[in-house]
Amino acid sequence: MTDQPEVPRGEKPRDAGIVVNLTEYKRNLDPVPVTFHRRELDAILWIYGRMVGEGEWKDYAIDHLKEKAVFSIFKRSGEMPLFRIEKNPKLAGKQGAYSVVNTHGMVLKRGHELPQVLKVFDKALKLIE
Repeated sequence: MTDQPEVPRGEKPRDAGIVVNLTEYKRNLDPVPVTFHRRELDAILWIYGRMVGEGEWKDYAIDHLKEKAVFSIFKRSGEMPLFRIEKNPKLAGKQGAYSVVNTHGMVLKRGHELPQVLKVFDKALKLIE
């Protein structure tokens, strides 16, 4: 008696002879998450540092998901994020991979280049009379 399944004489087991590359198999089961590159993070953190210096933002979180990377910005760490800067490569050919979304889920700006999308945080100078 053995632990092997019984196979009629002269036949091979169904899974015999199949070679599987474990790296590809793992990648198919658990795809690599989308991440921000160094230059993208530099641009985002430059804006974040400026806004922290002005006292408007206090905390952030970075999420690398299967379909998108998200940089969330908080006024206080226990609240919903004020803004989310998202990178979704599936939209790169259409509306653009980068977007800025507010607390209510409304897209404030979307585009193909991150510096252009981040201009939504630039404040217009106001004349004081």
